[in-house]
Amino acid sequence: MKVGILTMSDKGSRGEREDKSSEEIIEKIKQIQGQVEYYKIIPDDFDVIKEELFYCCDMLELDLVLTTGGTGFSPRDNTPEATMAVVQKQVPGIPEAMRMKSFSKTPKAMLSRAVAGIRGDTLIINLPGSPKGVRECLEVVLPVLPHGIDILTGRGGECGGK
Repeated sequence: MKVGILTMSDKGSRGEREDKSSEEIIEKIKQIQGQVEYYKIIPDDFDVIKEELFYCCDMLELDLVLTTGGTGFSPRDNTPEATMAVVQKQVPGIPEAMRMKSFSKTPKAMLSRAVAGIRGDTLIINLPGSPKGVRECLEVVLPVLPHGIDILTGRGGECGGK
């Protein structure tokens, strides 16, 4: 599974903040034999996020792109809007499951605006910006990602059972 990580952070893109969330993603992705083939810290800018997502999907042809940061209420939080401008199909169950699990730990989880969707053969999932939030959300979705990616890329069978 070819994985890309995009961290949305104005301070991080200027070298003023260490990116701990991507470190958490890299460790968790190993559990499903994911290979991180692209990683970049970018500013919380709608157009920059959108262009990076297009690049990851259309040029690099990654199987999975995990974003971290930019999903809250701050005026500079543009990740969900940029993601929606890129995806061709929404996958609402993924962020719903992440919010539901996170809500069991903190009511602030309902403030997440994270989305997930498909562009071509690439699944994009928005994750929170904190390492703890990333860890908790990935624990929810990791078990289903290999199957979902196999179906999306044509490497696996259908979901229906007998």
